[in-house]
Amino acid sequence: MLRLIAKRLLLAIPSLIGVVIVTFLLTRALPGDPAAYFAGPAATKVAIEQIRQKLGLDQSLPVQFVQYVRDLARGDMGSALTTGQPVAAEIRARLPASAELTLLGLIFSVAIAVPLGVLAATRPNSLIDHACRVVSTAGVSLPVFFTGLILVYVFYYQLGWAPAPLGRLDVFFSPPPQVTGFYLIDSVIAGDWGLFRASLNQLILPALTLCIFSLAPIARMTRASMLAVLASDFVRTARASGLSPFTVIYTYAFRNAMLPVVTTLGMVFSFLLGANVLVEKVFAWPGIGSYAVEALIASDFAPVQGFVLTMAVMYVALNLLIDILYGLIDPRVRIEA
Repeated sequence: MLRLIAKRLLLAIPSLIGVVIVTFLLTRALPGDPAAYFAGPAATKVAIEQIRQKLGLDQSLPVQFVQYVRDLARGDMGSALTTGQPVAAEIRARLPASAELTLLGLIFSVAIAVPLGVLAATRPNSLIDHACRVVSTAGVSLPVFFTGLILVYVFYYQLGWAPAPLGRLDVFFSPPPQVTGFYLIDSVIAGDWGLFRASLNQLILPALTLCIFSLAPIARMTRASMLAVLASDFVRTARASGLSPFTVIYTYAFRNAMLPVVTTLGMVFSFLLGANVLVEKVFAWPGIGSYAVEALIASDFAPVQGFVLTMAVMYVALNLLIDILYGLIDPRVRIEA
């Protein structure tokens, strides 16, 4: 297993280098002038040029890239022009909000999609199977921002069941003492159950939005994988041996159907990281997605580069976790590695 992890980490290095190069070039190709934005609408050309020199934007692209790589090697992602704060510090402060939202949305999705896919596979052409198809089609068809707006309109504006979509906490609550940065976990550690309920209430609608978006691929892959495994010879042998249907489905079939599902979970998680950008804007969520959008509007290079690089590192770590899960689910993966 350690050999497999080391191999995957070595393969990830060229990918990260490519991400750094592509991100640097794409941010320089963005329309707008950061120096002009920073100077303000009333600034003269001389003032704008002075700011451009101060920011190093008057130098050639190779010189700028070398300086950027040197700063990255020291853990310095630069400073945001819009806030004046170091990008690394801003991302560290906002990343737990995005991670908590994404993980809860994925947990909701798995809790619904995997049982739904298993039931649909064990009862083909039944009402549950048709419901799985309808849910999958709806999840694929609806844009994530539209789903969020509909949920806000129904559950907040019409029914009044949900709190106002204005961030991680209601205005009457203060954040818990920071331990992990996840408000649900930190409020439990602090023993403040009122704060826990308030945090969960704020999380439900945006997490449900991500859940609906990610239901389709997980449910469809679970159903397809289970149908393939249930038609295999070893499942027929297990049934012929007199084992109970529960043992056949969940002990034999489900474990062998898990590898494609785990692969799909990794892909879905990466999709959710991208969808987070829209969801955070709809629900005024103070995560790194909304931070990147605001920087992109202002043509602020450093936060955009930091956001993309952070997403790339998370994606590499996610792929490594999937490889480890492969080895735990199927020992043959460890032997082949």
